[in-house]
Amino acid sequence: MDYTSGMDDDAYARLDLLARRLPGPAERTEATRLVGLVRQADEDARRAGGGTGPDGPPSAAREELAAVLAEPGRPLWARRLVSYALARLGDRRAFETLVFLLNYRDPACGAVAAEALVRLGDPRTARAAAALAANGLRSAYALHPVRLLAELDAPESVPALIDTLRRLLAGPDHHWPVALACTEGLGRLGDPRAREVLLEAREHTRLRNAAGAALRGL
Repeated sequence: MDYTSGMDDDAYARLDLLARRLPGPAERTEATRLVGLVRQADEDARRAGGGTGPDGPPSAAREELAAVLAEPGRPLWARRLVSYALARLGDRRAFETLVFLLNYRDPACGAVAAEALVRLGDPRTARAAAALAANGLRSAYALHPVRLLAELDAPESVPALIDTLRRLLAGPDHHWPVALACTEGLGRLGDPRAREVLLEAREHTRLRNAAGAALRGL
């Protein structure tokens, strides 16, 4: 893996901001310790020549970070911090935690997870995002899986977005932000298979402009 996908100033700024926003001194102290481990793992990878994935050089700091994800009782903020950092370092052990956060009820978690999954580049990502988008019981939290599918432009992307949009248009609760994201994503991908569902979307006032633009781009 090219090390340009690893940690940078923006990634450290995100971690430091998360640490400062934690409510209590004990949480902030632990977050500072974890960020210190991230910096050590990052430095170890640079010194070793850049390989940071599971097959890269051993790093005690990276192994300690990965252990956080397996420890029962760890709070969500710690899993979020560590999984984001490991993804930026190219370690696929972050994948399952990030997929959980992608569909979490907190939109901020979903946004961070989507960014990290793109950086991680795990081949399972599109399939997982498609499964989350297809879950009718979690439609209210499908915004970030839908956006991720459009960004990935994977073989699963267009079929999943078509099916999700069609289900939302037909259902009693349309979840308009998610339906709009599907419409915009299909426009971005420009696949003619989406024409029929985009024509249906154009009949809805809240989707009319986006669907029209998408249709013009097919």
